[in-house]
Amino acid sequence: MIAPIRQRLGLSAPLTLSQKEALQGFAYISPWIIGFLVFTVGPMVASAYLSLTNYNIVTPPRFAGLSNYEYMFSDKLFWKSIENTLYYTIIFVPIAIAGSLALAILLNQKIAGRVALRTLYFLPSVTPVVAAAFLWLWIFQPQIGLMNSIISALGLGNGPYWLSHPGSSKPALIIISLWGALGGNTMLIFLAALQGIPKELYESADIDGAGGAGKFRYITVPSISPVILFNTVLGVIAALQMFTLAYVASSGRQQQFSPGGPLNSTLFYVLHLYNSAFDFWEMGYASALAWVFFVIVLAITGFQLWTSRRWVYYEGEDS
Repeated sequence: MIAPIRQRLGLSAPLTLSQKEALQGFAYISPWIIGFLVFTVGPMVASAYLSLTNYNIVTPPRFAGLSNYEYMFSDKLFWKSIENTLYYTIIFVPIAIAGSLALAILLNQKIAGRVALRTLYFLPSVTPVVAAAFLWLWIFQPQIGLMNSIISALGLGNGPYWLSHPGSSKPALIIISLWGALGGNTMLIFLAALQGIPKELYESADIDGAGGAGKFRYITVPSISPVILFNTVLGVIAALQMFTLAYVASSGRQQQFSPGGPLNSTLFYVLHLYNSAFDFWEMGYASALAWVFFVIVLAITGFQLWTSRRWVYYEGEDS
């Protein structure tokens, strides 16, 4: 395949073995490269241009300079979406990481039925988000929902309005997210990391008289600290991209709200971006929102990696 191409290009010098292997390698990965350029780089370049225009899909884009970015910082919905997203991320991610690690430690013990328990804990994470949202819409229904029925049965009053009230809508979404996240992929990754810790370390700690808390602090946490960092970075990125659950749970007929919930209490950043693009047809403004979001995610991820040098331990690395 390579020889005819070289003949057409007028290249007669023979290829070395390494050059042939390199050309074959590029030929094999060319479908991925083409797909990456067409479906990733191309849309990114297009959105960068559209962010500098006024574009509503119907009419051709008109160059507007930095007006979309200037408007963004005076847009109250922009700041509300930032507030909601940070609230969700700051509360959800630590609980999800700590809870997943606790479950992984529990399921790493020699207990009866641990294989069945691992399966049961993992099942919510494979439930489609839309199905989970409709299930929890019924559970959190203020009048006939299961959650408020339990609260009333315990004599604790009528219970909150959950997704129908701005004061309880975000905590309700956090509860739904935790239901699907605690026993999911994060727990499995922690479980695999725990099983990779040499047992000799714990045996030495037992000889030295270390208790459970000491072994967790000085052996378990340092040994799996790279995995904690990995799960935290992925968890933060996923939390910042909160969209599907908020869209379904806050815009159903039962809720009678536009996407964003009561008083925009569940208007997360990506949901605001979606509304701007497909509800208000402000494609230029939505593209600007996308690029600002890209910078925010990049900055937060970079900050996490920078601070990780102080607490993440890599085996074989000089202290």
